[in-house]
Formats: sequence, structure tokens, C-alpha cells
Amino acid sequence: MNPIKEHDILIIGGGGAGLRAALSAAQLDPKLSIAILSKVYPTRSHTVSAEGGCAAAVGKDDNIKNHAEDTIIGSDYLADQDAVEFFVKHCKEEILLLEKWGCPWSRSADGAIAVRAFGGMSKKRTVFAADRTGFFMLHNLFERTYLHPNIHRYNEWYVTKLFTDDKGVTGVMAIHQKEGEMQAFRAKAVIIATGGAGKMYKNSTNSVIKTGDGMYLAYDAGAALKDMEFVQFHPTALPKTGILITEAARGEGGYLINNKKERFLKDYVPEKMELGPRDMITRAIISEYRKGNGFNGPYGKYVELDIRHLGEKVINEKLPQIRELAIEFMHTDPVKMPIPVTPAQHYTMGGISTDIKGQTTVPGLFAAGETACVSINGANRLGSNSLAECLVFGAQAGKYAATHAQKNKVRSPSAGQIKTETGRIEKILTNEGNENPFKIRDEMQETMDHHAGIIKNEKSLSSGIEKIKHLQRQFTKIKINQNNTVFNGELITTLELAGMLKLAEITLLAASRRRESRGAHYRTDYPKRNDKKFLNHLLISKSGGIHMTPSIKTEPVTITKWQPRERKY
Repeated sequence: MNPIKEHDILIIGGGGAGLRAALSAAQLDPKLSIAILSKVYPTRSHTVSAEGGCAAAVGKDDNIKNHAEDTIIGSDYLADQDAVEFFVKHCKEEILLLEKWGCPWSRSADGAIAVRAFGGMSKKRTVFAADRTGFFMLHNLFERTYLHPNIHRYNEWYVTKLFTDDKGVTGVMAIHQKEGEMQAFRAKAVIIATGGAGKMYKNSTNSVIKTGDGMYLAYDAGAALKDMEFVQFHPTALPKTGILITEAARGEGGYLINNKKERFLKDYVPEKMELGPRDMITRAIISEYRKGNGFNGPYGKYVELDIRHLGEKVINEKLPQIRELAIEFMHTDPVKMPIPVTPAQHYTMGGISTDIKGQTTVPGLFAAGETACVSINGANRLGSNSLAECLVFGAQAGKYAATHAQKNKVRSPSAGQIKTETGRIEKILTNEGNENPFKIRDEMQETMDHHAGIIKNEKSLSSGIEKIKHLQRQFTKIKINQNNTVFNGELITTLELAGMLKLAEITLLAASRRRESRGAHYRTDYPKRNDKKFLNHLLISKSGGIHMTPSIKTEPVTITKWQPRERKY
């Protein structure tokens, strides 16, 4: 084991939230040593795949009050309104800051930053860079970090454990994948920015790296997770591959069509049509399937997204990647033919419980981005709020982690903690079982697709919990074939799976506990929203009991100005 490495701040994750946190901390105090540990090269982080845009009230007819109200209504009143008000207040300054740093936002004819329509928004509010917004944002942030010599990079390092003592977080253990070495780090503060947990599902728009690593690390270290039952499904993904077809296609004027050649959303969200919120459109598509109004293809049912009427010039200028994806993966040119689309898991709206500063329930441990739950998304996230969330709360987490580091002394993980974690990894490498981790992963994903999908009920959720617990027992009997640690993808997959199996159990348990329908959480046995019993967050923490079943408690939603009412569009 190498000597312990030391930095003032460790940031786990090199995507939009992690890079923004690093820049914020570095700007606050150039003397702090800041390290970014990313399991992939940062420009391969999932932020790069965000297509449609980033929300901010920059339009002449828009304001932060409108943005707040849309976000709160979209959340089905489960968002904390103080967090939303803070969020919308700071979105515009983040957009202008990235513009100053060189992010090439698309422009309107008068030279102003362009905005496009997105679902659930009352105004055109989504700032964009064609349909490659995440790509340009991520590269802009990544390049900016090179101006700060106090930011250090550990690319392709996988964090396996968060260390804590009775005062809070002390450091982490990580594997350097290229060298195959395990390395302990100590730090005054740790920021988790590892993204969501979409790969618990097979049918997902998420990249293979979105395995909930940070959520499980925080949970295992004693931090609370919040609202894990709220999983967003995007209405328009390509069948089989799950590749996202951005909401921007509908924002620019695309139509959703059933097999009767009807714009069927007139029967579900007539005032908004294709610009309805994602949860409502997703359920509308499922309803069309059940009515027999879907198309049947080699990879299951689908509806059509028609953008032909926009014309080739608009498609090439504003939706070039959509055209490229449709041609490459569906052999369909959207200039000439509609695109087959179907819903797929897209976003984890729950996550590590934090306050507005990014502080978790563990002192010195912060979180930001999709891995965190502030909560501004509540029961349903509005499209394009997520990139803005990475910027606003990434900046907050960086600022307050730096403040924490300035006020506290570094403490080291104990020799016993390091030995225990090293032993855990060694046991996985040498375990003489007969279970294949890849098979267990496939079964977990199929279980979540079936039991924790768009529509749920108690019987299905209970069955799903039992299946996941069975897979957890099987996991103790795994055997992996590659037992060295140099670029051992099998080991990393197995470590990811260990965390996802627990997160899958937590997601199902939370969905079972919430006996109502709200936003993306829809139960056929409790089809109505129930504010009297469930206008609250579910906080889930690690239990010390003999069966290690997670403990669940409630926390009230913060209401400031917007009293809950029926959600209509």
C-alpha cells in the first residue's frame, strides 16, 4: 500500500457538477489543494450526452418568478420551494459566466442568447448550443480547470469507499485502474458529483458509467438518501438502444403520432400537447400502447416523432445530432421519415440529501448534480433544469467545501479502515463462488424494468424487493475470472453492482412506502395524489439492525409561496 495522499478537497466525479465545484473552490481559495477523481476521463462524463439545453430566465418576456412557479408545479409540489427560489435566482448568472468563459451558446437573429421551448415551461427558457449543449458545457468547464494550478486530476480512478470518523468524513479509498493499485486519500472535505443511477435499469438513456456510485458511497458512510422512489422516464428514446432523442425536437415543433396518424396528446395534455411535462407524456404513450394505438417493431412498441415539417435547414442547424442518431441507429432520416421513439428510464430525481450549500447529513461531505437531492425536482424534473442544477449547486458545493476546508484540520482514515477495505476488494478478487456478476446485473436490470417502471403497484413492488434480496444473496457467491487489478473491468463492474443492488432495494422500498401517485411515481392501487399523508420527503439511511434493512423517516416539504393545488396544464 502506497503512503496516504493528501488534498484539502476531494471531488469524486469529473462531469459538469464536479468541474463546476472544482472551479468554485479554486476561485475562493487558490491555496487549497483540490483533487478530482473520475472513473473515466472527464470529457467522457455523462454530461457530454445532454442534448437539449440548460434552463435560465434570460428571455425578455421571462423572469425568475415564472421559472420558480413552473419548476414547483412540475415537481407536483414536492420540491422544496426555498431551494427552487435560490436555484432560479442563480441560473442566469451561471449561463452568463459560461458565455464569458467561451461556451458557444446558440444565438437568435438579434444576437441575443437563444432560448427554446421545453416541456412544462410557460416561457421559452432553455438556453442551448444546437443539440450538443452538454458537450460544449463540459468541454468549456474542463478546459477552464487548467487555469488553476491548485486543481489536480486523477483520471480513471474508481473510488470504492468513503472513510469517516466521529467528526465526519476523513477521506476515500480508490483504485488507479491503469496501474491496478489501491490508494488511500485523506482530505478535509469531499464532494460527490457522480451522477445518477440509471443503469439499475436495462431500458435507459443513461451511459454505462451511471451506476449510482456516489449515492451508495454516501449511504454506506451514513448519509441519508432522499426521495429515491422518484425515477424519471423520458418519453422519447430510440427502441432497443435507449439513445435519447432530446425534448428539443418537440421544443422546436415536433409532433408525437400514434398508429392512427393522430397527435394523440390532444387527449391527455391538450393545452400543452408535445410540450407537456415528461411524466404526463410518458404515461400517455403507455396508455396508447394499452389501447392498441402503438406501432409494433422488432424491438417492441413505439410511437413516431415527426419533425419533417421543420424542414432540412432547421433540422441541420438546430437538431443536427438528432438527425445523425436517427440515421445511424434507426436507418431513418428525420428529414424524410418520422423517428420511432418509446419511453426509457432517464433521470434519478432522488439522491443524496443535501441542503442549499450542498452539505449532506455527514459533516464535511458535500454532493451536487444528479447524485444529490436538494430538492428542486421533487416528483418530476422539468427538462433542462438538470444542467442548470449542476452549475448552480456545483458552485455552491465547491464554495462551502472550501469554507469547510479552511476552518478544519485534516484527519486520516485509520489503518484498520484501510486494511478492511483492502481486504474487501481482495475477497472479491479471490472469491470462489459460482455466480456470474454480469448475469446478476442483467437480472437486476430486468427486475427494475418490470417492478419499478413507469406504472407500479404493491404486489409488483413487493415481488421486486424479494427478487432483489435474492440477487443480493447470490452476489455473496460471485466469482470473477480476472483477478489482477490492472484495468480490471470485471472488478469495477462487480463493485458497481454491489452498490446498485442496495440502491435498487432502496428504490423499491421507497416506492412501496409512498402509497400515492405523484409526478413520475404512478401507482395503479393509489392513483391519486395524497397531500394529507405524503406531502413529505422520504429519507432513507443505513440501519445497524441484524437484517440491515434501510431505515425510513419523513421530512416535510418546504412551502414558501406556492400552496399545493391540482396540477393542470
